Amino acid sequence: MFMVSTVTARKWANRFRVEGPAGMVDRSSRPRSCPHRTSEQVKRRIVALRWRQRLGPVQIGGRLGVAPSTVHAVLVRCRMNRLSHIDRATGEPIRRYEHPYPGSLIHVDVTKFGNIPDGGGWRYVGPQIGKQNKSRTALRTGRTEKGHPNIGTAFLHTVIDDHSRLAYVEICTDEKAATATGVLRRAVAWFAERGVTVERVLSDNGSCYRSHAWAQACADLAITSKRTRPYRPQTNGKIERFHRTLADGWAYARFYGSEAERRAALPGWIHFYNHHRPHSALGTLPPISRIANNLPGHHT
Repeated sequence: MFMVSTVTARKWANRFRVEGPAGMVDRSSRPRSCPHRTSEQVKRRIVALRWRQRLGPVQIGGRLGVAPSTVHAVLVRCRMNRLSHIDRATGEPIRRYEHPYPGSLIHVDVTKFGNIPDGGGWRYVGPQIGKQNKSRTALRTGRTEKGHPNIGTAFLHTVIDDHSRLAYVEICTDEKAATATGVLRRAVAWFAERGVTVERVLSDNGSCYRSHAWAQACADLAITSKRTRPYRPQTNGKIERFHRTLADGWAYARFYGSEAERRAALPGWIHFYNHHRPHSALGTLPPISRIANNLPGHHT
């Protein structure tokens, strides 16, 4: 009647007679013991070779006399089956984190892009013409120093919300403390307009973020200031990855005839990033999707 074997029907009937309704609950099919399971000593040796030498299952299996399939199974259980899961600097598994709601933590940093000369930069017009454009632009702006053209640098102060990846960017002329604190105050106000209250800020150990002005600004805004461990940019990896996206999607994405033209394109690209660009870490949804649902009391 139920399309099962006689053995299965007898098993379930006996369970019901002995245990009652509790015996009808599904049980794990995992065996009580596994005498041929890989020993802990072999596991540790597999993990050590993966950490220290970045070897694959075939190479590790050859060294230890273990089947490559066994090595692969151990690496999967230890979440080390892909080298992208391992920190290149330390060999340890990458520990990813995400704060639970918008505003719980924002990342701040500064990235720099050389200004584009009038007529276009070398990436699109070639080294020779690009050098000529740079010289003419430096001559026009009076920024030739000791015979070398210097057309300046754009300092982009970037702010990223850890939970939603919503981005706020300003182009400034320097990375001094006064500039950084001004960007922070405006960014906090910008997030507040979208219903996000900033609680913590994470930065690197740049001089502007170690200044008294930065500490005072955080105190005025009731924000807890945190800094990454020295020489450990991975902790601030979300904003470092955003800088690469910024370079590929805006700074070097197409030909710009001047620096003014490129800067004019930044607000439109930031809007596209926040409202329309699918983000792989958000299930291919744009960052604004996590802010739109940020109703009062939703993340309390």
